[in-house]
Amino acid sequence: MPTLPNHNPTGRFSDRVADYVRARPGYPAELVDVLARRCDFTPRAAIADVGSGTGLLARLFLEHGNRVFGIEPNAEMRAAGEEFLRAYPQFRSVDGGAEATTLPGAVVDFVTAGQAFHWFDRERARQEFARILKPGGWVVLIWNDRRLEATPFLRGYEDLLVRHCPDYLKVVHRNVDAPALQRFYGPQGYAEVVLDNRQRFDWDGLVARHRSSSFVPKTGHDAGMLELRALFDAQQVGGQVEFEYDTRVQFGRLS
Repeated sequence: MPTLPNHNPTGRFSDRVADYVRARPGYPAELVDVLARRCDFTPRAAIADVGSGTGLLARLFLEHGNRVFGIEPNAEMRAAGEEFLRAYPQFRSVDGGAEATTLPGAVVDFVTAGQAFHWFDRERARQEFARILKPGGWVVLIWNDRRLEATPFLRGYEDLLVRHCPDYLKVVHRNVDAPALQRFYGPQGYAEVVLDNRQRFDWDGLVARHRSSSFVPKTGHDAGMLELRALFDAQQVGGQVEFEYDTRVQFGRLS
């Protein structure tokens, strides 16, 4: 029987940091342009990147010149982010969570969350975000949403997850639907922009990408891995397969 992942949201990724660093997707550079057009985003904006993990989203903002507080409760992920972003003096690593960032009040212009919002206690996080945001500040939620039906490889991979990863459908971020987001943002609502994002993997990279997901069993997953190898062999082109994503950028002010 597979060993199921840790059900503590903070601890789920502790033993997956190396695979996460190696194989998780970053975020399209166009994200900065979207925020500049729609939210008056400039290099002067201070950002609380909540659930900052290994620093993939924070790096995009740091390269733009922003000051970023990386809020991350998982010690292993936080250490990886500190190492990844050590060249950026504008980065400050913070041991905190969405519900208790430890930041002073009214200190940031933006709160961002990349691939993390589905782990938050939404009501408590909303209160905390409202506390740390300056008047008129924005909350930006970003998701790399894997296209489930775009190619035979992606269809096969989704089927594999459903059949071999018992936790998958319980924790996948797609469980955060439009009504949940509307309740979170309040009467003013939110807007969404969708960007293209892609990754290509050889076999070793695909294994790392697969194992980086918190819902993939760490042991007892032999049948799933055999099926993954067969899927790769059947669908690879030039020794690689491609993950395609819709990067969904949802943004609004808290009412």
